[in-house]
Amino acid sequence: MREKESSRGAAPAYLRLYERLRQEIIDGSRPYGGRMPSKRQLAEEEGLSVVTVEHAYALLCDEGYLESRERSGHYVLFRETDGFVPAAGTVRPPASHTGERGAFPFSVMARTMRRVLSEYGEALLERCPHPGCAELRLAIARYLGRSRGIRVSPEQIWIGAGAEYLYGLIVQALGRERLYAAEDPSYAKIAQVYRSHGAACELLPLGPDGIRSDALAATEASVLHITPYRSFPSDITASAAKRREYIRWAASPGRTIVEDDFASEFTTSSKPEETVFSLSERGNVIYMNTFSLTVASSLRLGYLVLPEELLPLFTERVGFYACTVPVFEQVVLAEFIESGDYERHIRRVRRSLRRETGR
Repeated sequence: MREKESSRGAAPAYLRLYERLRQEIIDGSRPYGGRMPSKRQLAEEEGLSVVTVEHAYALLCDEGYLESRERSGHYVLFRETDGFVPAAGTVRPPASHTGERGAFPFSVMARTMRRVLSEYGEALLERCPHPGCAELRLAIARYLGRSRGIRVSPEQIWIGAGAEYLYGLIVQALGRERLYAAEDPSYAKIAQVYRSHGAACELLPLGPDGIRSDALAATEASVLHITPYRSFPSDITASAAKRREYIRWAASPGRTIVEDDFASEFTTSSKPEETVFSLSERGNVIYMNTFSLTVASSLRLGYLVLPEELLPLFTERVGFYACTVPVFEQVVLAEFIESGDYERHIRRVRRSLRRETGR
């Protein structure tokens, strides 16, 4: 069926084409190793421009569904059966950090702070609910829905004072008697926090596209902590097949994934990175992120996105804690997001990164 570029739907034509081709690859309609139609051929078949097809192919290559071969075309790289086989290769060296370039504009920050003080007044001195202020939880839920494809209610958002604090909430809620697994190498404080709460933590070696399949198959852990996008310090991004391998691993009863999505906002792709949380349908993936890279390193504010299935457990075991982030900071961040200033900042940094990388 030919699809005109002005057809129904708010999504741009290249995203609609990308999503349809991705689904055809996932369900096997376009098998592993198969050659895709040329960009010109597919453009003619679909009634689209070559540029639109080129853009869709680029996104599929970025995420590991396709590979481009010089003077040969595009070939399907993803296959559902790739899991649980040894991965060969070496770890890529880490790329340079985003650094101060990612800092939120101070002038906008100062203006917003003054406005919040003026409009909210003494309400900023009131105690907020233990999961965080309603304003910020709503703002984050809306942001994730429009930018990351994560559709959740504000009640599923829990606010905390940075990543390390949230790691502690996770192990207290899920239980220290469980075996936790993290990437090797990974952010050192992940294992340190889990162990400090009395839990055992196993480190699983990384291959070129994520945790090695043989290590993942062999582990007896029931909680897997992953950073699918540019894991620190290796800078490795999990391929599309690897992300689904993680989901298949978590299909066994009693298993949980913690998806640490630090730095994904600064992808050079023109489409946000897909998340394991949004791909999973089992309700056993906890998504987490912070604002220390996108706003300021001094802002100790992060959040968990809990699947509905885990809300009662977290409420029972850690719901008695008072929120550890000042109301003022939460409301200021909510204003950043709701005003559009936050996403304008993200787009600006992404454009800068794309210019540097030539993408």
